[in-house]
Amino acid sequence: MTTVVEKKMNLKINDYYISFYSNTTNMGIFFSIFKRLQDKRILLLGLDAAGKTTILYKLHMGDIITTIPTIGFNVEEVIYRSLRMTMWDVGGQDKIRPLWRHYYQGSNALIYVVDACDHDRITEAKKELYGILADGNLQDIPILILANKSDLMHALSVSEITRLFDLQAMRDHSWYVQASSAISGEGLYEGLDWLSQMLSKQRK
Repeated sequence: MTTVVEKKMNLKINDYYISFYSNTTNMGIFFSIFKRLQDKRILLLGLDAAGKTTILYKLHMGDIITTIPTIGFNVEEVIYRSLRMTMWDVGGQDKIRPLWRHYYQGSNALIYVVDACDHDRITEAKKELYGILADGNLQDIPILILANKSDLMHALSVSEITRLFDLQAMRDHSWYVQASSAISGEGLYEGLDWLSQMLSKQRK
């Protein structure tokens, strides 16, 4: 008689714990699911202090971490729905922005983080976004704009950001603006829902 020894395991994906018993059958099913995930490279850009790194680790770990201004980049893997997304969070300070172009090649989508409370720099944020999209390496990629800090008083609304960024006139990219909060996580997965739909249609 063959005895199957099972061990209960917990896997954390996007703040949810999936419990399963590990035996040959279950582990085979589990890893076959992982093999079917689509690998995507995602750029996470925006001005400094917009909340990019906080968002990255909220998605990656489901938790808030203390961050410092990013000098260089952070890269983490986020699994969501049928996607395994490698997210590149590149520093947004003005002296670092010229280096962004070195991360464009091979990217499948852009998550552009806007501080919805930073009224003084909204024009600067728009200028940088259009500068990014002018690069031929990012032709036709979908753009998720996360209006971060939307839960705070005096934050710009989704419709205001859409108008100020002149997004209705954008024809070369699919885009979506999502109100969000890096601290609470509100809106982040709603944004990823849209992005996952766009990415699932891509061939590469």
